[in-house]
Amino acid sequence: MPEPLVLVSHDGGVATLVLNDPERRNAMSQAMGEAFSARISELAVESTLRAVILTGAGSAFSAGGDLAMIQARADEGAAGGRAARRAIRDGMRSFYQLFLSVRDLPCPTIAALNGSAVGAGLCVALACDVRIASSQASLGLNFSALGLHPGMGATWTLPRLVGPARAAELLYSARLLDGDEAAAIGLVNRAVAPEQVLPAARALAGEFAANSPVANRGVKQALARSAAASLEDQLCFEAQEQAECFTRRDVHEGLSAARERRRPAF
Repeated sequence: MPEPLVLVSHDGGVATLVLNDPERRNAMSQAMGEAFSARISELAVESTLRAVILTGAGSAFSAGGDLAMIQARADEGAAGGRAARRAIRDGMRSFYQLFLSVRDLPCPTIAALNGSAVGAGLCVALACDVRIASSQASLGLNFSALGLHPGMGATWTLPRLVGPARAAELLYSARLLDGDEAAAIGLVNRAVAPEQVLPAARALAGEFAANSPVANRGVKQALARSAAASLEDQLCFEAQEQAECFTRRDVHEGLSAARERRRPAF
């Protein structure tokens, strides 16, 4: 019996998701997407979950969309016609959502880019809150080199991370970056030696998990909504979330720990 296409493990309040098709460099297929979405749905309802790490098995994070699937879409498109375009559009939109379901997790998420993250593979990493990459990883959005318009949120997430001018350069050129350059332009939070990717992600997840899960889940919502919110709207949301926190045990523990000069136990 083949191994699952997505593996899940837990260490306390931190879960690690692994894209698990190393022989195909974790190419993103429909089957992997369905498995991924199912694991996300399970994690989303875990009340004790405080952080999630997403990484890839083998030498790559993900080499991007499955080429056989892309070829099948191209063959459909060659038939032409409005109905074919509508069917492809709807199919791609559903495919995006399988992997972008990672955005639905209520806790902080970290993409641990242990190797190449290209095309849709990088898009999934961009949908996470934080990215840590191997300094030797190849990262890029190669859609135009395949004759494709970018998908899976690339044109939405990339400008917000690196700015519109850099996003335009990367999308038009389909250029690949190493981890160090990606860190320098803000595409990833930091680049580390290849063997340090998972340890660094776990250490950061531990830092997240050590803080109030109530507060961090509110931060997650606030950051997600901020792109479309006015300052006044965001201030109202923050006040609402602070009011919620003041009704919880965590704020009392946090204040006691500050007064006693110790680490809080949330």
